Amino acid sequence: MADQKNASENAGPKTGGGGLLKSSSIVSVFTLLSRVLGLVRDVVVAQYFGAQIDAFLVAFKIPNFFRRLFAEGAFTVAFVPVLSEYRTQRAFRDVQLLVARVSGVLGTVLLGVTVLAVTFADYLPWLFAPGFRQDPEKFALTGELLRITFPYLLFIAMTAFSGSVLNSYGRFAVPAFTPVLLNITLIGVTFWGLDYFEQPLFALAWGVFFAGLIQLLFQLPFLARLRLLVRPQYRPDDDGVKRIVTLMIPALFGVSVSQINLLLDTVLASFLESGSVSWLYYADRLNNLPLGIFAIAIGVVILPALSSKHAEKQQDGFADTLDWAIRMVFLLALPAALALILLAQPLMATIFYHGEITEYDVGQMSLALQAYASGLLAFMMIKVLAPGYYARQDTQTPVKIGIQAMVVNMVLNLILVFPFDHVGLAMATALSSFFNVWMLYCGLRVLGVYRPATGWWRFGMRLFLANGALVAVILALGGSTQQWLSSGATERILDMSVVVVSGVAVYFVVLFLVGLRPRHLRGARF
Repeated sequence: MADQKNASENAGPKTGGGGLLKSSSIVSVFTLLSRVLGLVRDVVVAQYFGAQIDAFLVAFKIPNFFRRLFAEGAFTVAFVPVLSEYRTQRAFRDVQLLVARVSGVLGTVLLGVTVLAVTFADYLPWLFAPGFRQDPEKFALTGELLRITFPYLLFIAMTAFSGSVLNSYGRFAVPAFTPVLLNITLIGVTFWGLDYFEQPLFALAWGVFFAGLIQLLFQLPFLARLRLLVRPQYRPDDDGVKRIVTLMIPALFGVSVSQINLLLDTVLASFLESGSVSWLYYADRLNNLPLGIFAIAIGVVILPALSSKHAEKQQDGFADTLDWAIRMVFLLALPAALALILLAQPLMATIFYHGEITEYDVGQMSLALQAYASGLLAFMMIKVLAPGYYARQDTQTPVKIGIQAMVVNMVLNLILVFPFDHVGLAMATALSSFFNVWMLYCGLRVLGVYRPATGWWRFGMRLFLANGALVAVILALGGSTQQWLSSGATERILDMSVVVVSGVAVYFVVLFLVGLRPRHLRGARF
Protein backbone atom coordinates (compact mmCIF):
# COMPACT_ATOMS: atom_id res chain seq x y z
CA MET A 1 0.00 0.00 0.00
CA ALA A 2 2.84 2.41 0.81
CA ASP A 3 4.41 1.74 -2.56
CA GLN A 4 1.10 2.39 -4.28
CA LYS A 5 0.70 5.67 -2.39
CA ASN A 6 4.20 6.78 -3.35
CA ALA A 7 3.55 5.85 -6.96
CA SER A 8 0.35 7.86 -6.93
CA GLU A 9 1.96 10.89 -5.32
CA ASN A 10 4.85 10.80 -7.76
CA ALA A 11 2.67 10.26 -10.80
CA GLY A 12 3.38 12.69 -13.59
CA PRO A 13 1.73 13.68 -16.82
CA LYS A 14 0.77 11.25 -19.53
CA THR A 15 3.47 11.26 -22.18
CA GLY A 16 1.93 9.33 -25.06
CA GLY A 17 0.94 11.16 -28.25
CA GLY A 18 -2.70 11.39 -27.18
CA GLY A 19 -1.73 12.58 -23.70
CA LEU A 20 0.56 15.25 -25.14
CA LEU A 21 -2.15 16.49 -27.51
CA LYS A 22 -4.74 16.61 -24.72
CA SER A 23 -2.39 18.38 -22.32
CA SER A 24 -1.18 20.89 -24.90
CA SER A 25 -4.81 21.51 -25.93
CA ILE A 26 -5.71 22.34 -22.32
CA VAL A 27 -2.79 24.73 -22.05
CA SER A 28 -3.64 26.24 -25.44
CA VAL A 29 -7.27 26.92 -24.48
CA PHE A 30 -6.34 28.76 -21.29
CA THR A 31 -3.43 30.49 -23.00
CA LEU A 32 -5.82 31.60 -25.75
CA LEU A 33 -8.09 33.08 -23.09
CA SER A 34 -5.12 34.86 -21.53
CA ARG A 35 -3.82 36.16 -24.86
CA VAL A 36 -7.23 37.37 -25.99
CA LEU A 37 -7.68 39.21 -22.71
CA GLY A 38 -4.12 40.50 -23.10
CA LEU A 39 -5.11 41.85 -26.50
CA VAL A 40 -8.22 43.44 -24.97
CA ARG A 41 -5.97 44.95 -22.30
CA ASP A 42 -3.67 46.44 -24.94
CA VAL A 43 -6.63 47.82 -26.90
CA VAL A 44 -8.06 49.42 -23.75
CA VAL A 45 -4.70 50.90 -22.75
CA ALA A 46 -4.04 52.13 -26.30
CA GLN A 47 -7.45 53.79 -26.43
CA TYR A 48 -6.68 55.76 -23.26
CA PHE A 49 -2.98 56.49 -23.83
CA GLY A 50 -2.28 56.01 -27.56
CA ALA A 51 1.36 55.26 -28.39
CA GLN A 52 2.69 57.49 -25.61
CA ILE A 53 3.20 54.90 -22.88
CA ASP A 54 6.89 54.28 -23.50
CA ALA A 55 7.79 55.03 -19.85
CA PHE A 56 5.36 52.43 -18.49
CA LEU A 57 6.31 49.83 -21.08
CA VAL A 58 9.98 50.08 -20.12
CA ALA A 59 9.09 49.99 -16.40
CA PHE A 60 7.06 46.85 -17.08
CA LYS A 61 9.58 45.29 -19.46
CA ILE A 62 12.44 45.36 -16.95
CA PRO A 63 10.86 43.08 -14.28
CA ASN A 64 9.27 41.04 -17.08
CA PHE A 65 12.69 40.54 -18.63
CA PHE A 66 14.12 39.28 -15.35
CA ARG A 67 11.05 37.09 -14.84
CA ARG A 68 11.54 35.35 -18.17
CA LEU A 69 15.25 35.14 -17.62
CA PHE A 70 15.29 33.79 -14.05
CA ALA A 71 11.83 32.32 -13.51
CA GLU A 72 10.03 31.03 -16.60
CA GLY A 73 13.30 30.79 -18.49
CA ALA A 74 16.46 29.54 -16.88
CA PHE A 75 14.91 28.42 -13.62
CA THR A 76 12.14 26.35 -15.17
CA VAL A 77 14.38 24.48 -17.58
CA ALA A 78 16.82 23.70 -14.75
CA PHE A 79 14.22 22.85 -12.11
CA VAL A 80 11.75 20.68 -14.04
CA PRO A 81 14.26 17.96 -15.13
CA VAL A 82 15.65 17.68 -11.59
CA LEU A 83 12.16 17.57 -10.09
CA SER A 84 11.15 14.92 -12.65
CA GLU A 85 14.15 12.84 -11.64
CA TYR A 86 13.25 13.14 -7.94
CA ARG A 87 9.64 12.31 -8.72
CA THR A 88 10.48 9.14 -10.68
CA GLN A 89 13.45 7.86 -8.67
CA ARG A 90 13.03 9.04 -5.06
CA ALA A 91 10.55 9.03 -2.20
CA PHE A 92 7.86 11.67 -1.93
CA ARG A 93 9.50 13.14 1.18
CA ASP A 94 12.59 13.90 -0.90
CA VAL A 95 10.40 15.74 -3.39
CA GLN A 96 8.91 17.82 -0.57
CA LEU A 97 12.36 18.71 0.74
CA LEU A 98 13.53 19.70 -2.75
CA VAL A 99 10.51 21.99 -3.19
CA ALA A 100 11.02 23.54 0.26
CA ARG A 101 14.71 24.23 -0.25
CA VAL A 102 14.43 25.47 -3.82
CA SER A 103 11.61 27.84 -2.87
CA GLY A 104 13.63 29.10 0.10
CA VAL A 105 16.75 29.84 -1.93
CA LEU A 106 14.85 31.26 -4.91
CA GLY A 107 12.67 33.46 -2.72
CA THR A 108 15.64 34.82 -0.77
CA VAL A 109 17.62 35.67 -3.89
CA LEU A 110 14.63 37.33 -5.55
CA LEU A 111 13.87 39.35 -2.43
CA GLY A 112 17.44 40.65 -2.41
CA VAL A 113 17.31 41.53 -6.12
CA THR A 114 13.97 43.29 -5.63
CA VAL A 115 15.23 45.40 -2.72
CA LEU A 116 18.31 46.44 -4.72
CA ALA A 117 16.26 47.27 -7.81
CA VAL A 118 13.71 49.33 -5.88
CA THR A 119 16.52 51.19 -4.10
CA PHE A 120 18.30 52.06 -7.35
CA ALA A 121 15.23 52.30 -9.59
CA ASP A 122 16.14 55.81 -10.72
CA TYR A 123 19.34 54.50 -12.31
CA LEU A 124 18.06 51.39 -14.12
CA PRO A 125 16.62 53.36 -17.07
CA TRP A 126 20.19 54.40 -17.87
CA LEU A 127 20.84 50.74 -18.67
CA PHE A 128 17.55 49.65 -20.25
CA ALA A 129 16.39 52.84 -22.01
CA PRO A 130 19.37 55.19 -22.30
CA GLY A 131 17.70 57.12 -25.11
CA PHE A 132 15.14 58.44 -22.62
CA ARG A 133 17.84 60.77 -21.28
CA GLN A 134 16.91 63.07 -24.15
CA ASP A 135 13.58 63.59 -22.36
CA PRO A 136 14.31 64.19 -18.62
CA GLU A 137 10.63 64.04 -17.67
CA LYS A 138 10.12 60.66 -19.33
CA PHE A 139 13.38 59.38 -17.87
CA ALA A 140 12.40 60.37 -14.30
CA LEU A 141 8.88 58.98 -14.73
CA THR A 142 10.29 55.60 -15.86
CA GLY A 143 12.31 55.31 -12.63
CA GLU A 144 9.30 56.20 -10.47
CA LEU A 145 7.10 53.64 -12.23
CA LEU A 146 9.83 51.00 -11.99
CA ARG A 147 9.96 51.39 -8.21
CA ILE A 148 6.32 50.20 -8.15
CA THR A 149 6.47 47.54 -10.85
CA PHE A 150 9.71 45.76 -9.94
CA PRO A 151 8.30 43.77 -6.94
CA TYR A 152 6.18 42.04 -9.59
CA LEU A 153 9.33 40.02 -10.30
CA LEU A 154 9.31 38.47 -6.82
CA PHE A 155 5.63 37.56 -6.98
CA ILE A 156 5.59 36.25 -10.53
CA ALA A 157 8.84 34.30 -10.19
CA MET A 158 7.42 32.42 -7.20
CA THR A 159 4.26 31.93 -9.26
CA ALA A 160 6.36 30.42 -12.05
CA PHE A 161 8.04 28.15 -9.49
CA SER A 162 4.63 26.94 -8.29
CA GLY A 163 3.50 26.48 -11.88
CA SER A 164 6.57 24.37 -12.65
CA VAL A 165 5.69 22.02 -9.81
CA LEU A 166 2.09 21.77 -10.98
CA ASN A 167 3.15 21.16 -14.61
CA SER A 168 5.51 18.39 -13.50
CA TYR A 169 2.53 16.63 -11.93
CA GLY A 170 0.36 17.06 -15.02
CA ARG A 171 -1.72 19.93 -13.57
CA PHE A 172 -1.35 22.13 -16.64
CA ALA A 173 -4.64 24.04 -16.48
CA VAL A 174 -3.94 26.14 -13.35
CA PRO A 175 -0.59 27.62 -14.48
CA ALA A 176 -2.03 28.22 -17.95
CA PHE A 177 -5.02 30.10 -16.51
CA THR A 178 -3.02 32.19 -14.04
CA PRO A 179 -1.88 34.93 -16.51
CA VAL A 180 -5.55 35.72 -17.12
CA LEU A 181 -5.53 37.40 -13.71
CA LEU A 182 -2.86 39.89 -14.81
CA ASN A 183 -4.92 40.99 -17.78
CA ILE A 184 -8.14 41.26 -15.77
CA THR A 185 -6.35 43.39 -13.16
CA LEU A 186 -4.82 45.79 -15.70
CA ILE A 187 -8.10 46.14 -17.59
CA GLY A 188 -9.80 46.91 -14.26
CA VAL A 189 -7.35 49.61 -13.20
CA THR A 190 -7.51 51.20 -16.67
CA PHE A 191 -11.28 51.52 -16.46
CA TRP A 192 -11.61 52.44 -12.79
CA GLY A 193 -8.21 53.48 -11.40
CA LEU A 194 -6.90 56.27 -13.63
CA ASP A 195 -8.82 59.06 -11.89
CA TYR A 196 -7.10 58.35 -8.57
CA PHE A 197 -3.68 59.47 -9.85
CA GLU A 198 -2.42 62.77 -11.17
CA GLN A 199 -0.23 60.76 -13.56
CA PRO A 200 -2.53 57.96 -14.85
CA LEU A 201 0.39 55.65 -15.68
CA PHE A 202 0.82 55.07 -11.94
CA ALA A 203 -2.50 53.22 -11.98
CA LEU A 204 -1.07 50.75 -14.47
CA ALA A 205 2.08 50.35 -12.36
CA TRP A 206 0.09 49.53 -9.21
CA GLY A 207 -2.04 47.18 -11.31
CA VAL A 208 1.11 45.24 -12.23
CA PHE A 209 2.16 45.07 -8.56
CA PHE A 210 -1.13 43.66 -7.30
CA ALA A 211 -1.56 41.36 -10.32
CA GLY A 212 1.67 39.58 -9.38
CA LEU A 213 0.52 39.07 -5.80
CA ILE A 214 -2.92 37.82 -6.89
CA GLN A 215 -1.40 35.27 -9.30
CA LEU A 216 0.84 33.83 -6.59
CA LEU A 217 -1.98 33.51 -4.04
CA PHE A 218 -4.19 31.86 -6.66
CA GLN A 219 -1.82 28.91 -7.14
CA LEU A 220 -1.06 28.11 -3.51
CA PRO A 221 -4.23 26.04 -2.79
CA PHE A 222 -3.43 23.79 -5.76
CA LEU A 223 0.07 23.17 -4.44
CA ALA A 224 -1.50 22.29 -1.07
CA ARG A 225 -3.62 19.59 -2.76
CA LEU A 226 -0.40 17.96 -3.96
CA ARG A 227 0.98 18.20 -0.39
CA LEU A 228 3.76 20.38 -1.79
CA LEU A 229 2.87 23.68 -0.13
CA VAL A 230 5.77 23.36 2.28
CA ARG A 231 7.61 25.87 4.42
CA PRO A 232 10.58 27.32 2.51
CA GLN A 233 14.05 26.41 3.77
CA TYR A 234 17.16 28.40 2.93
CA ARG A 235 19.57 25.54 2.22
CA PRO A 236 21.85 26.53 -0.68
CA ASP A 237 24.11 23.59 0.20
CA ASP A 238 21.39 21.04 -0.67
CA ASP A 239 22.49 18.70 -3.48
CA GLY A 240 19.32 19.26 -5.51
CA VAL A 241 19.58 23.03 -5.15
CA LYS A 242 23.23 22.99 -6.23
CA ARG A 243 22.40 20.88 -9.28
CA ILE A 244 19.63 23.30 -10.27
CA VAL A 245 21.94 26.29 -9.84
CA THR A 246 24.62 24.54 -11.90
CA LEU A 247 22.11 23.93 -14.70
CA MET A 248 20.53 27.36 -14.34
CA ILE A 249 23.60 29.55 -14.73
CA PRO A 250 24.33 28.65 -18.38
CA ALA A 251 20.62 28.41 -19.15
CA LEU A 252 20.28 32.12 -18.36
CA PHE A 253 21.48 32.77 -21.89
CA GLY A 254 20.34 29.65 -23.69
CA VAL A 255 16.62 29.83 -22.95
CA SER A 256 16.20 33.61 -22.99
CA VAL A 257 17.89 34.66 -26.21
CA SER A 258 14.66 35.97 -27.69
CA GLN A 259 13.99 38.02 -24.55
CA ILE A 260 17.50 39.49 -24.60
CA ASN A 261 17.04 40.30 -28.29
CA LEU A 262 13.77 42.10 -27.54
CA LEU A 263 15.47 44.02 -24.75
CA LEU A 264 18.22 45.13 -27.14
CA ASP A 265 15.45 46.29 -29.45
CA THR A 266 14.02 48.41 -26.64
CA VAL A 267 17.40 49.95 -25.84
CA LEU A 268 17.98 50.97 -29.46
CA ALA A 269 14.35 52.00 -29.98
CA SER A 270 14.66 54.43 -27.08
CA PHE A 271 16.96 56.50 -29.33
CA LEU A 272 14.49 56.52 -32.24
CA GLU A 273 11.34 58.53 -32.94
CA SER A 274 9.00 58.90 -29.98
CA GLY A 275 6.51 56.04 -30.06
CA SER A 276 8.98 53.48 -31.44
CA VAL A 277 8.99 51.46 -28.20
CA SER A 278 5.18 51.36 -28.26
CA TRP A 279 5.03 50.38 -31.96
CA LEU A 280 7.39 47.47 -31.35
CA TYR A 281 5.49 46.48 -28.22
CA TYR A 282 2.08 46.33 -29.90
CA ALA A 283 3.50 44.46 -32.90
CA ASP A 284 5.28 41.98 -30.66
CA ARG A 285 2.13 41.44 -28.61
CA LEU A 286 0.13 40.51 -31.69
CA ASN A 287 2.93 38.30 -33.01
CA ASN A 288 3.06 36.61 -29.61
CA LEU A 289 -0.59 35.60 -29.80
CA PRO A 290 0.01 32.40 -31.85
CA LEU A 291 3.40 31.95 -30.17
CA GLY A 292 1.83 31.82 -26.73
CA ILE A 293 -1.24 29.84 -27.71
CA PHE A 294 0.59 27.07 -29.54
CA ALA A 295 4.38 26.93 -29.17
CA ILE A 296 4.66 27.82 -25.50
CA ALA A 297 1.83 25.40 -24.73
CA ILE A 298 3.62 22.59 -26.58
CA GLY A 299 6.94 23.47 -24.95
CA VAL A 300 5.39 23.48 -21.46
CA VAL A 301 3.92 20.03 -22.02
CA ILE A 302 6.89 18.32 -23.65
CA LEU A 303 9.55 19.43 -21.13
CA PRO A 304 8.30 17.17 -18.30
CA ALA A 305 7.49 14.45 -20.85
CA LEU A 306 10.99 14.57 -22.35
CA SER A 307 12.55 14.74 -18.88
CA SER A 308 10.69 11.60 -17.82
CA LYS A 309 11.66 9.72 -20.99
CA HIS A 310 15.29 10.70 -20.53
CA ALA A 311 15.22 9.59 -16.89
CA GLU A 312 13.68 6.28 -17.97
CA LYS A 313 16.20 5.95 -20.88
CA GLN A 314 13.45 5.76 -23.53
CA GLN A 315 15.46 7.05 -26.49
CA ASP A 316 12.88 6.23 -29.15
CA GLY A 317 10.11 7.83 -27.11
CA PHE A 318 12.28 10.92 -26.62
CA ALA A 319 12.84 11.28 -30.39
CA ASP A 320 9.18 10.62 -31.18
CA THR A 321 8.04 13.29 -28.71
CA LEU A 322 10.35 15.87 -30.28
CA ASP A 323 9.21 14.92 -33.77
CA TRP A 324 5.55 15.29 -32.75
CA ALA A 325 6.25 18.75 -31.30
CA ILE A 326 8.16 19.95 -34.38
CA ARG A 327 5.38 18.85 -36.74
CA MET A 328 2.76 20.54 -34.59
CA VAL A 329 4.75 23.77 -34.79
CA PHE A 330 4.96 23.60 -38.59
CA LEU A 331 1.25 22.80 -38.76
CA LEU A 332 0.32 25.90 -36.76
CA ALA A 333 3.16 28.39 -37.27
CA LEU A 334 3.18 28.60 -41.07
CA PRO A 335 -0.47 29.65 -41.52
CA ALA A 336 -0.24 32.02 -38.55
CA ALA A 337 2.87 33.72 -39.97
CA LEU A 338 1.36 34.07 -43.44
CA ALA A 339 -1.85 35.52 -42.03
CA LEU A 340 -0.01 38.06 -39.85
CA ILE A 341 2.17 39.21 -42.77
CA LEU A 342 -0.67 39.54 -45.27
CA LEU A 343 -3.19 41.01 -42.81
CA ALA A 344 -0.83 43.20 -40.77
CA GLN A 345 -2.49 46.55 -41.52
CA PRO A 346 -6.09 45.25 -41.45
CA LEU A 347 -5.39 43.54 -38.11
CA MET A 348 -3.74 46.61 -36.58
CA ALA A 349 -6.56 48.83 -37.85
CA THR A 350 -9.21 46.48 -36.50
CA ILE A 351 -7.63 46.06 -33.09
CA PHE A 352 -5.93 49.36 -32.31
CA TYR A 353 -7.34 52.13 -34.56
CA HIS A 354 -9.37 53.76 -31.80
CA GLY A 355 -8.99 56.63 -29.36
CA GLU A 356 -5.48 58.08 -29.32
CA ILE A 357 -4.00 55.69 -31.92
CA THR A 358 -3.50 57.47 -35.25
CA GLU A 359 -3.37 56.20 -38.83
CA TYR A 360 0.38 56.85 -38.75
CA ASP A 361 0.71 54.65 -35.65
CA VAL A 362 -1.18 51.86 -37.43
CA GLY A 363 1.21 52.01 -40.37
CA GLN A 364 4.32 51.90 -38.19
CA MET A 365 2.98 49.04 -36.04
CA SER A 366 2.00 47.08 -39.16
CA LEU A 367 5.50 47.25 -40.61
CA ALA A 368 6.96 46.01 -37.32
CA LEU A 369 4.39 43.20 -37.19
CA GLN A 370 5.31 41.99 -40.67
CA ALA A 371 8.98 41.90 -39.68
CA TYR A 372 8.29 40.00 -36.46
CA ALA A 373 5.86 37.61 -38.18
CA SER A 374 8.50 36.64 -40.73
CA GLY A 375 10.33 35.02 -37.81
CA LEU A 376 7.31 33.45 -36.13
CA LEU A 377 8.24 29.92 -37.23
CA ALA A 378 11.69 30.38 -35.69
CA PHE A 379 10.31 31.84 -32.45
CA MET A 380 8.01 28.83 -32.11
CA MET A 381 10.64 26.27 -33.04
CA ILE A 382 12.98 27.53 -30.31
CA LYS A 383 10.26 26.75 -27.75
CA VAL A 384 10.21 23.06 -28.73
CA LEU A 385 13.86 22.45 -29.66
CA ALA A 386 15.40 23.93 -26.51
CA PRO A 387 13.57 21.46 -24.21
CA GLY A 388 15.37 18.68 -26.10
CA TYR A 389 18.56 19.87 -24.39
CA TYR A 390 17.14 20.90 -21.03
CA ALA A 391 15.33 17.60 -20.53
CA ARG A 392 18.74 15.91 -20.76
CA GLN A 393 20.10 18.40 -18.20
CA ASP A 394 22.34 19.84 -20.91
CA THR A 395 22.42 23.62 -20.56
CA GLN A 396 25.93 24.08 -21.90
CA THR A 397 25.08 23.58 -25.57
CA PRO A 398 22.15 26.04 -25.71
CA VAL A 399 24.32 28.62 -23.94
CA LYS A 400 26.91 28.54 -26.69
CA ILE A 401 24.21 28.75 -29.33
CA GLY A 402 22.46 31.52 -27.41
CA ILE A 403 25.58 33.66 -27.21
CA GLN A 404 26.21 33.22 -30.93
CA ALA A 405 22.60 34.17 -31.71
CA MET A 406 22.86 37.27 -29.53
CA VAL A 407 25.98 38.38 -31.35
CA VAL A 408 24.22 37.85 -34.69
CA ASN A 409 21.24 39.85 -33.44
CA MET A 410 23.40 42.73 -32.21
CA VAL A 411 25.26 42.94 -35.51
CA LEU A 412 22.03 42.83 -37.52
CA ASN A 413 20.48 45.45 -35.21
CA LEU A 414 23.29 47.87 -35.96
CA ILE A 415 23.15 47.13 -39.69
CA LEU A 416 19.37 47.35 -40.09
CA VAL A 417 18.34 50.05 -37.59
CA PHE A 418 19.79 52.90 -39.67
CA PRO A 419 17.97 52.23 -42.97
CA PHE A 420 14.78 50.78 -41.44
CA ASP A 421 14.49 52.37 -37.95
CA HIS A 422 12.30 50.31 -35.57
CA VAL A 423 11.35 47.86 -38.34
CA GLY A 424 15.03 46.96 -38.74
CA LEU A 425 15.14 45.96 -35.09
CA ALA A 426 12.24 43.55 -35.59
CA MET A 427 13.87 42.16 -38.76
CA ALA A 428 17.12 41.54 -36.87
CA THR A 429 15.29 39.65 -34.14
CA ALA A 430 13.58 37.41 -36.72
CA LEU A 431 16.77 36.65 -38.65
CA SER A 432 18.84 35.87 -35.55
CA SER A 433 16.08 33.53 -34.34
CA PHE A 434 16.37 31.47 -37.52
CA PHE A 435 20.10 31.18 -36.87
CA ASN A 436 19.30 30.03 -33.32
CA VAL A 437 16.88 27.38 -34.59
CA TRP A 438 19.32 26.00 -37.15
CA MET A 439 22.06 25.60 -34.54
CA LEU A 440 19.70 23.95 -32.03
CA TYR A 441 18.42 21.54 -34.68
CA CYS A 442 21.90 20.59 -35.89
CA GLY A 443 23.01 20.00 -32.33
CA LEU A 444 20.16 17.59 -31.61
CA ARG A 445 20.91 15.69 -34.81
CA VAL A 446 24.63 15.44 -33.96
CA LEU A 447 23.80 14.19 -30.46
CA GLY A 448 21.58 11.52 -32.02
CA VAL A 449 18.62 12.29 -29.72
CA TYR A 450 16.40 13.51 -32.57
CA ARG A 451 15.75 11.57 -35.75
CA PRO A 452 13.05 12.86 -38.12
CA ALA A 453 10.36 10.25 -38.53
CA THR A 454 9.18 9.00 -41.90
CA GLY A 455 6.52 10.90 -43.81
CA TRP A 456 7.95 14.42 -43.71
CA TRP A 457 7.76 14.86 -47.50
CA ARG A 458 4.09 13.89 -47.51
CA PHE A 459 3.43 16.12 -44.51
CA GLY A 460 5.26 19.04 -46.19
CA MET A 461 3.22 18.70 -49.38
CA ARG A 462 -0.01 18.77 -47.37
CA LEU A 463 1.13 21.95 -45.65
CA PHE A 464 2.11 23.54 -48.97
CA LEU A 465 -1.33 22.95 -50.48
CA ALA A 466 -3.23 24.07 -47.38
CA ASN A 467 -1.17 27.24 -46.93
CA GLY A 468 -1.54 28.04 -50.64
CA ALA A 469 -5.30 27.87 -50.25
CA LEU A 470 -5.10 30.07 -47.14
CA VAL A 471 -3.13 32.76 -49.01
CA ALA A 472 -5.66 32.72 -51.85
CA VAL A 473 -8.54 33.29 -49.41
CA ILE A 474 -6.74 36.16 -47.66
CA LEU A 475 -5.89 37.87 -50.96
CA ALA A 476 -9.47 37.48 -52.17
CA LEU A 477 -11.13 38.77 -49.01
CA GLY A 478 -8.47 41.08 -47.54
CA GLY A 479 -9.34 44.29 -49.38
CA SER A 480 -7.21 47.44 -49.41
CA THR A 481 -5.61 49.17 -46.45
CA GLN A 482 -7.60 52.35 -47.03
CA GLN A 483 -10.86 50.41 -46.89
CA TRP A 484 -9.98 49.10 -43.44
CA LEU A 485 -8.94 52.52 -42.15
CA SER A 486 -12.05 54.27 -43.47
CA SER A 487 -14.49 51.64 -42.13
CA GLY A 488 -16.17 51.92 -38.75
CA ALA A 489 -15.04 49.80 -35.81
CA THR A 490 -18.00 47.40 -36.00
CA GLU A 491 -17.59 46.95 -39.75
CA ARG A 492 -13.86 46.23 -39.36
CA ILE A 493 -14.52 43.61 -36.69
CA LEU A 494 -17.18 41.86 -38.81
CA ASP A 495 -15.04 41.92 -41.95
CA MET A 496 -11.98 40.62 -40.09
CA SER A 497 -14.07 37.84 -38.54
CA VAL A 498 -15.15 36.74 -42.03
CA VAL A 499 -11.54 36.71 -43.27
CA VAL A 500 -10.21 34.82 -40.23
CA VAL A 501 -12.99 32.22 -40.07
CA SER A 502 -12.85 31.64 -43.83
CA GLY A 503 -9.06 31.28 -43.79
CA VAL A 504 -9.03 28.85 -40.86
CA ALA A 505 -11.87 26.79 -42.36
CA VAL A 506 -10.21 26.55 -45.79
CA TYR A 507 -6.84 25.66 -44.27
CA PHE A 508 -8.15 22.71 -42.26
CA VAL A 509 -10.58 21.57 -44.96
CA VAL A 510 -7.73 21.36 -47.45
CA LEU A 511 -5.61 19.47 -44.91
CA PHE A 512 -8.48 17.02 -44.50
CA LEU A 513 -8.93 16.64 -48.26
CA VAL A 514 -5.25 15.82 -48.76
CA GLY A 515 -5.33 13.10 -46.11
CA LEU A 516 -4.54 14.57 -42.69
CA ARG A 517 -6.88 13.22 -40.02
CA PRO A 518 -7.39 14.15 -36.34
CA ARG A 519 -6.07 10.74 -35.28
CA HIS A 520 -2.73 11.61 -36.88
CA LEU A 521 -2.28 14.51 -34.47
CA ARG A 522 -2.57 12.20 -31.48
CA GLY A 523 0.28 9.98 -32.57
CA ALA A 524 3.93 10.69 -32.00
CA ARG A 525 4.38 10.43 -35.77
CA PHE A 526 1.98 11.88 -38.35
